[in-house]
Amino acid sequence: MLTQDDHAAELEKQLSQANKQLLQSEKLATIGQLAAGVAHEINNPIGYIHSNLKTLRTYLLDLFGVMDAIDQADSLATLKSRREEVEYDFLKSDIHDLLGESLEGIARIEKIIAALKDFSRKDDDGFKPDDLHQGIQSTLNVVSNELKYRAQVNLSLGQVPLLECNLPQINQVIMNLLVNAAHAMEHFGRIDIRTGTTDTGVWFEVEDNGAGIDPDHLQHLFDPFFTTKPVGKGTGLGLALSKNIIDKHRGTIEVRSQPGQGTCFRVCLPIQQPEGEDD
Repeated sequence: MLTQDDHAAELEKQLSQANKQLLQSEKLATIGQLAAGVAHEINNPIGYIHSNLKTLRTYLLDLFGVMDAIDQADSLATLKSRREEVEYDFLKSDIHDLLGESLEGIARIEKIIAALKDFSRKDDDGFKPDDLHQGIQSTLNVVSNELKYRAQVNLSLGQVPLLECNLPQINQVIMNLLVNAAHAMEHFGRIDIRTGTTDTGVWFEVEDNGAGIDPDHLQHLFDPFFTTKPVGKGTGLGLALSKNIIDKHRGTIEVRSQPGQGTCFRVCLPIQQPEGEDD
């Protein structure tokens, strides 16, 4: 027969599992909203890689023609003439550029896919020392297309130590704050990302110069399902789950905002979690 303590432990286990599932669902929902932008970010390099390969194929056929002419040419002058016909010096230079651009495009795709894998994996690893700045950069890779047409992103990153955290969850907080900042822009604006340290912790800020938040809404920002976005543009869970994540990390999340002047979210986290604590 289960005791009252056993029932409480089982209920706590179920609540923890439900919370993890909710976090995962919101994460995937956010990525789903960004899917068109992510697809564009991937399709862009794929497009010019495809074009480069078609051009490269033409160049190679010309170069193979020069090589084949070696067996048929009756003089060195004939070979030189054939070499000039295919503009060998231009081909040599342009092939180098085509390959360099294509490799750069492949690296961009790899970076985006790696960032997506970071975000889509389940958060079963608990707390461990990790690089906050790497998390910020990974998040920017995912939301790049969402931001670049809405705001100039400025980074002001201080010297911060490794942070004992669940980095995929912290990434989700950063992503929520960045997407909210982008959606607050009525015109092309500015988003500032800053980091720094206190005596016992690390902090980061996401500040925008967008529309700002109505004072009446500030006290409800972290309420589940509260949203000022139109229907279909958000679940109203982003900030509530962000606060839940920060609370589990024994940190704080604060907001200051003025209508028409922008909004700043500041997150403070302990460098090390209390002994024996985990998510």
